Amino acid sequence: MNRTAPTAAVNRTEAPSRKVSQIDLIYAEVLAAIFEQRLAPGTKLAEDALGEIFGVSRTMIRSVLQRLAHERIVQIHPNRGAFVAEPTPDEAREVLQARRLIEEGIIREVIRKPSPEDIKALRLSVAAERASLDKGDHPGWVRLSGDFHLRLAAIAGNETLAVYLRELVTRTSLIILQYQKGNASSCGCDEHMEIIRAIDAGDEPAAVALMRDHLQTCEDQLHLEDREAAADLYAIFAKPGRTVGKGGRETRK
Repeated sequence: MNRTAPTAAVNRTEAPSRKVSQIDLIYAEVLAAIFEQRLAPGTKLAEDALGEIFGVSRTMIRSVLQRLAHERIVQIHPNRGAFVAEPTPDEAREVLQARRLIEEGIIREVIRKPSPEDIKALRLSVAAERASLDKGDHPGWVRLSGDFHLRLAAIAGNETLAVYLRELVTRTSLIILQYQKGNASSCGCDEHMEIIRAIDAGDEPAAVALMRDHLQTCEDQLHLEDREAAADLYAIFAKPGRTVGKGGRETRK
């Protein structure tokens, strides 16, 4: 009896660990699908379907969706369910402004501590980006383009900044999908290479300016001024012989 009790206790403590791990794996897979733009903004994330796909309960899927909602990557609407977030133009501007502020600081930290291995890894990252573009692999390019910025955050060695940036990079992916002009390269390989050269040369002012300009270019390539015209009910319901009188009452000629 005494030997079986510890075994049961171990099983009880291991089960939550496996559950958390499974939630993390599903979270990562859903996040990757959003990050790589395989899930478009506004896509409904049905709990039943996701539970069937991943072979888990709706409760576990709900935990994943709540985690994504906390990061503002998913929006949960009462009585409607969860949807991939649809950033507004104002939210898009705020995200890109936040990235400029954070990433300029990251560059200032990176410039003090890059090793030859770091520079090599950054160059390889850009080479992988370019290869994805050459193959026409847009989702792969989106992921690798974001990875470049996250690599810089890792080199800076500030985990708090890295966590914030990871969320912003993912939200930027949604913004690009929703507002990008045509096939414009919103995070150009050439600009990444220029940033690497400035870092390698230890030129902090140039590296900071290049990052600022690079992120501004990202924003400039988005249709953030586009608005759908508000529905004109008068025009929609107009018909011969109908006019609108004083106080909005219908009158007929």
